[in-house]
Amino acid sequence: MENAPPKLLIVEDEPGLALGLRDNFEFEGFAVFSAADGEEALRIAFREKPDLVLLDLMLPKLTGFEVCRQLREAGAAMPIVMLTARSQEADVVKGLELGADDYVTKPFSIRELIARVRAHLRRAAPAQARLERYEFGGMSFDFRNYAAHGMSGELILSPREFELLRYLVTRRGEVVTREELLEQVWGIQDYPMTRTVDNHIGKLRQKIEAEPGEPKWIVTVHRSGYKFLG
Repeated sequence: MENAPPKLLIVEDEPGLALGLRDNFEFEGFAVFSAADGEEALRIAFREKPDLVLLDLMLPKLTGFEVCRQLREAGAAMPIVMLTARSQEADVVKGLELGADDYVTKPFSIRELIARVRAHLRRAAPAQARLERYEFGGMSFDFRNYAAHGMSGELILSPREFELLRYLVTRRGEVVTREELLEQVWGIQDYPMTRTVDNHIGKLRQKIEAEPGEPKWIVTVHRSGYKFLG
C-alpha cells in the first residue's frame, strides 16, 4: 500500500505566487490546498487537516497572525511556515511567539523552501519502524539482513545500495532530490557538488533494472532528482 502524499495548505493572496507554489509542490508529490484569505485558510485547515501550512502574513479578512493564533488555540499541531516580505522581518518574532515554526523571507529560492518544508515534515512525523522487507518486479529485498533475490537468483548489492533503495522505497511515488539522498543515506549535510548519488543510482539500476538505460523502477526527474515507481 502506497503512503499517502503529504498534505500542504498554501495561504497566499498573490495569485501568481500561489500558482507557482502549487505547481512546484504538486510536482514534488504533495497534495496541495490553497487559500487566498485568512477565513478560507481556517476553513480548509480544519476540514483537511494539512500536514503543514505555508502562511503569508498579510492577508485579506484575517491576517496570518490571527490564522496562526486560532489554529494553535484550537490544538492544531502541524508545522506552520510563515512567508514574509523583507519589510515584515520585525514581525517574525510575533509570529513565532504565536506558534509558527519557521519563516521564509520573500523573494525565496523554491528549492530551499521545499527542503525546509520536507525537514519540518520529517521532524513532525511520528517515529516509524524502518522498512525491513519489500518486493517488486519479481525481486525481494531483505533490508535488515542486506539480502536480495531476483528471478535468476541472488542479487549482490552493497550496504549503501540497500540503504539507498530502502529510502527510495519509503518515499515511493515522490520526487527525492540528490541533496536529500546525500543527507539521509550518506549523512552529508553540506551538499558537495559530486556525482556520488548519480553513480550509486547507476550501479543500482544495473542490478535491478531489466534495461538500465530505460529504467522502469528508479526514474530520473529532470533537474530535480529521482522517483521510485515500484
